[in-house]
Amino acid sequence: MMTAADLIAFEEEVAARFNAGKIRAPVHLYSGNEAQMLEVFKGIGKHDWVFCSWRSHYQCLLKGVPREQVMDEIMAGRSISLCFPEHRVYSSAIVGGVLPIAVGTAMAIARSGEDARVHCFMGEMTAETGIAHESIKYARNHQLPIRFIVEDNGKSVCTETRSAWGTEKLSFENQRDEYIHYYRYETRWPHAGAGVRVQF
Repeated sequence: MMTAADLIAFEEEVAARFNAGKIRAPVHLYSGNEAQMLEVFKGIGKHDWVFCSWRSHYQCLLKGVPREQVMDEIMAGRSISLCFPEHRVYSSAIVGGVLPIAVGTAMAIARSGEDARVHCFMGEMTAETGIAHESIKYARNHQLPIRFIVEDNGKSVCTETRSAWGTEKLSFENQRDEYIHYYRYETRWPHAGAGVRVQF
């Protein structure tokens, strides 16, 4: 089982390789949310599905993808689109792109009666988009076996999310129920890259 220290060490290694020019594609790093991620993954089983955005290193590791396999994919330039179907974890660099796929997967589970759930991660800016609200509403109304995890690091690319929307409180801020798990954290990394080399 991965620990917080393991997760931090992995991202620091990715950052070092990126800043040394060994990774020739964008990377999006996690930091400061290790405790929250470990808590979220207590409720994720082996047969559950996990869908993520371009920042998914922690999800892949916590879902059981071997460390070396995740690193190999990152080194090959696929950090922002990590997909390991054998572990039931998918990510996409398209904003909101995995949400309807996650809802469709939950619908398939409901129809088949499979003992599994879907866990769909998104940032707080994605959570303000129409596709997020529609996906969440549909899942609630049809009582699908899915949970949406809203990860709030306060920024969308280089823009402060609340300033962008002209609001002090976001739609799902501090909400936690069967369908929404919101948490807020501060990251040490920029939106993309590791602070030394090219920024995307």
